[in-house]
Amino acid sequence: MHILLTRPLEDCSEMIMKFKSLGHQVSHIPLLTVDRIDHVEIDFSKYKGIIFTSANALRFLNLKEIDKKILCFCVGGATEKIARSAGFQNLITAEGNVENLKELILQNFEKKNGKLIYVSGEVVSADLNSYLVKEGYDINRVINYRAKHNLKFNEKFVSELKSQIPDLVYIYSQNSASSFLSFIKNYQLELLWMNTNLMCISEKTSSILNEIKWKKIFLFNPGEEEFLLYKI
Repeated sequence: MHILLTRPLEDCSEMIMKFKSLGHQVSHIPLLTVDRIDHVEIDFSKYKGIIFTSANALRFLNLKEIDKKILCFCVGGATEKIARSAGFQNLITAEGNVENLKELILQNFEKKNGKLIYVSGEVVSADLNSYLVKEGYDINRVINYRAKHNLKFNEKFVSELKSQIPDLVYIYSQNSASSFLSFIKNYQLELLWMNTNLMCISEKTSSILNEIKWKKIFLFNPGEEEFLLYKI
C-alpha cells in the first residue's frame, strides 16, 4: 500500500519507519512549516494546571521553569508522549480531539483549584480558551508558534506522485487540509484521487477537501493510523 504522510518530518518520522517496516511504500510531503513566536516571560508558579493541544506547543516552550508535577492536560497520545519525555508526571490525556479534552478538564479541574495556562499555536481548530472562560475558569492563553503553508515543492517529487497516486493520505488539521487543496490545484492533480482513501482528523478538516473526488473518507484520532490500515 502507498501511504502519503503530510506532517512535518519531526512529527511523523517514527510513523514513516513503522509503515515501511510493515512493507508499505511511504511518501512524505510537509504541508506546513512551524515557527516559534516570541512571547512574554511566563511565571508558571501562578498556575495549577497547563493545557497543550499540540506537541509543537511543548517544543517551542521553555520548560526549565515549570514544576513537572503540575497537572498537565494533553489533547492526545502524541502530545502526551512529548510531555512525558519532557518530565511531566501528572498527565491527563484526551483521545485526540479538543471536545474530549474540554470534558476531561471539566471533570478533573475545579474552578476553585486556581488558574490554568493554555499554550497553543496561533491558529486552533476549536476555541478551547473561550469555552473555559464561559464556564468560569481563570485561564491565560499563550501563543508560542505559528504554522505557515509551504508553497513550493520538489518537482521530481510531484512528478513521481502523479505517476503513482497514494492509496491513503493522512491530514491532521484544517490548516493542512487547506494547504493540501492548494497543492492539488496548483499542480493540477484534481482528477487523480478517485482511488485514494482520505484520512482526516475531523469533519471540519475533511469538508475542506470535499470538492476532490475520493474513494472514501475516514475520520481518525492521532494514534489510530496503523489501525486504520486494516479497515481499508
